[in-house]
Amino acid sequence: MNRDLTVGNPQTVLWKFCLPMFGSIIFQQLYNIADSLVAGKCIGENALAAVGNSYNVTLVFIAFAFGCNIGCSVIVSQFFGAKEYAKMKTAVYTALISSAVLCAVLMLTGFLCCDTLLAQMKTQPEIMADSALYMDIYILGLPFLFFYNIATGIFSALGDSKTPFYFLAFSSTSNIAVDFLFVTYFHMGIAGVAWATFLCQGISCLLSILLILKRLSTIQTNKKAGLFSFALLKKLAVIAIPSILQQSFISVGNIFIQSVINSFGISVTAGYSAAVKLNNLVITSFTTLGNGVSNFTAQNIGAGIPERVKDGRRAGLKLVWCLSVPIVLLYILFGKELLLLFMDSTSAEALLTGKQFLWILSPFYFVVSAKLVTDGVLRGAGAMKLFMAATFTDLILRVVLAYVFSSMFGVIGIWCAWPIGWMIATAMSVYFYRHMHD
Repeated sequence: MNRDLTVGNPQTVLWKFCLPMFGSIIFQQLYNIADSLVAGKCIGENALAAVGNSYNVTLVFIAFAFGCNIGCSVIVSQFFGAKEYAKMKTAVYTALISSAVLCAVLMLTGFLCCDTLLAQMKTQPEIMADSALYMDIYILGLPFLFFYNIATGIFSALGDSKTPFYFLAFSSTSNIAVDFLFVTYFHMGIAGVAWATFLCQGISCLLSILLILKRLSTIQTNKKAGLFSFALLKKLAVIAIPSILQQSFISVGNIFIQSVINSFGISVTAGYSAAVKLNNLVITSFTTLGNGVSNFTAQNIGAGIPERVKDGRRAGLKLVWCLSVPIVLLYILFGKELLLLFMDSTSAEALLTGKQFLWILSPFYFVVSAKLVTDGVLRGAGAMKLFMAATFTDLILRVVLAYVFSSMFGVIGIWCAWPIGWMIATAMSVYFYRHMHD
């Protein structure tokens, strides 16, 4: 079902739109969480460290897919809000074709360079083979990752956040079952974890694309939509490239940070691998809600009613702060129990590492969530330079401070770099937002 975000009470409309998106991203994150859970519990600490180590490389690929999602979503939202349906369809086809080309280039690059990148991350010899194997299978599934993200962006642009939720609820729960089947019954080890993700994500992708094409066929247009437009590709790129740069620079920064963490030993790497999955579950969820604010902003600007944008941002802040309260309490009070889902109680150093990470970062979710919602407004309004400035400041601070603080305070110093970067970048995003509306 397509939904017009330009009518109705902004808070009611945005919350109804965003809450299924929140559920969707929770299920999407279950893919990676399930991989780490099964690797840590059913294979061992080294397998958990290998999946976590590879995860930072996979985030680079996810950054490109996410950028394509955002570029397509914002542009399609604007055309949908303006009721320019022929251009909207052409934008969708252009996004699919250009993303296929980009995906092919990334797959080739990945197969050629991933082993070198893992070595540069100071990957321990004990987990190098498993990390490389996991990466090779993951790269084979990149087309599913890309086209699923494009489909999700299109659904969101049309005001439909429930359909992706249904797909992900089915595929991610299936992934958990297949993970256990491949690892415990077929004894496939780390390869079983990777192939389970490949299989379940592939099914979700194919069903999503088929439904998108069917949905588009029901939208009537005054003229035939073109299959490709360089003019629309340029519009898509203006939104997508800054988002790709944002996410990929963050991912590259995390790779640098991972190299520092790896120098503290496999137990610390394993503890961080478990805790960062829990952290990324939250951050990715807030980022997705920020994308919902982007869709809301883009549709209303496209419809010529920008005055609703301020109410949308306010509603977005209320939503993420309401969600932050139980998450922060859960991580602080029950962090140990959550980490034990990924590891044995005998992994004392790994468990302590994970608990310290969650205790230091989780109270600042209230801060970073405000940044991500405000970023959503900036992105939806097309203010990409301001958006990038705040994001890169956060990244640069976190990487530099991780190196400096690790030599001064040990591994705890690395964790402290996150909140400092978040606070400064949030202040910048809020300032840019207010300046944009002056």
